[in-house]
Amino acid sequence: QVHLVESGGGSVQAGGSLRLSCAVSANPSDNKCTAWFRQGLGKEREVLAAMAMNQPGSGTYTAASVKGRFSISQDKTDQVVYLQMDRLQPEDTATYYCAAGYRPCYLGWTSVSHFTYWGQGAQVTVSS
Repeated sequence: QVHLVESGGGSVQAGGSLRLSCAVSANPSDNKCTAWFRQGLGKEREVLAAMAMNQPGSGTYTAASVKGRFSISQDKTDQVVYLQMDRLQPEDTATYYCAAGYRPCYLGWTSVSHFTYWGQGAQVTVSS
């Protein structure tokens, strides 16, 4: 079983930065890929970035829509995955979710269906 808890959401002015944290509790075999998604009001859930977990080597993946502004990383214990968000804009306002899945990222990290486990979400509001 995998348990994910997001934190670090809040309100920020346009141009500012936030760092979201996802505390991951999982058996290594259940978590081969951890990702960040977001969902704005009335919009579909959108992938932002993903990271290979619990396997030889490493790999990060970032969606073109946020590349250069958002980045994914993890702490040394592999139990916290971060999403650093810079130069935030009002259109970045959304609920942000952490997700984990038992299949490697390269098999489908851009798809919601690739992930089995989801956190409860963290609200990010960017004002102009």
